[in-house]
Amino acid sequence: MRTLLRMIGVAGLLMVGIGRMHAQTTPPTPLDYVGQLAAKLEPTRVLVYKRVGGRDLHLNVFEPEGLQATDRRACFLSIHGGGWTGLQPRRQYPFAAHFAKLGFVAICVEYRLVKPGSGTTVFDCVKDGRSAMRYVRAHAAELGVDPQKIIANGGSAGGHIAAGTALFDGVDEPAEDTSVSCLPNAMVLCFPVIDTSPAGYGNAKIGARWQELSPLHRVRPGVAPTIIFHGTGDTVTPFSGAQTFCDAMLKAGNRCELMPTEGAAHGYLMRDRALYEQALRQTEAFLKSEGFTFQ
Repeated sequence: MRTLLRMIGVAGLLMVGIGRMHAQTTPPTPLDYVGQLAAKLEPTRVLVYKRVGGRDLHLNVFEPEGLQATDRRACFLSIHGGGWTGLQPRRQYPFAAHFAKLGFVAICVEYRLVKPGSGTTVFDCVKDGRSAMRYVRAHAAELGVDPQKIIANGGSAGGHIAAGTALFDGVDEPAEDTSVSCLPNAMVLCFPVIDTSPAGYGNAKIGARWQELSPLHRVRPGVAPTIIFHGTGDTVTPFSGAQTFCDAMLKAGNRCELMPTEGAAHGYLMRDRALYEQALRQTEAFLKSEGFTFQ
């Protein structure tokens, strides 16, 4: 019996060793193009914009060279995707670093993620995005930001949260000072979750109240000028939703430009240097046409 137990013990140790060797030799998932850029970047400073549920939420700030305390720079507020359940602000660092080089104060937002057992919902993600926008506007003088020149940017679920700063009235943190506007002055949305109906994305995650958090279903006159980058081959956040949203924006008298990439899948510009750089150039042209100045 003892001999048998010793044999089992040795076998177990061998299995553990093999498991460790496998873990050590399994190569990490390769970073895509934007991920490679992000890995080399760090913000100028990190600020707490909100404390909720016993944790601090942060703004990762990329300041332009030569920023003065009296400056009033445009602000590029960028929100990461990940289906509201994953990724981190670092995902948007390359966008922020790019616009900081052009003279903007650029900020990547940390928000609560929807995790099993966390109690966090997509409504909470939206609340955090709106809180971040209000913080930046309320502290514009300290940040060197023009409070009337704040751009909401995001990719995928981050695009949804960015759109939520403009469209989801009333989805706010209790006791938050809503006299400070969370409305952006422009929006730059990359393959956003734009339709949360059963035909779009996120319906099951949001639940019965999905229409309250569906940008497509909340369009109204007076929404900030918007540019959308979307692949026609996107099967995660279907291109048809972006097209219908853009049509609804135009019908409501808002400016909306849809920049399609034929056949491209979800997240396409994060993987392709040429498409990423093209999107940046098109964004710059759009913002210049809206009166944003570059240095």
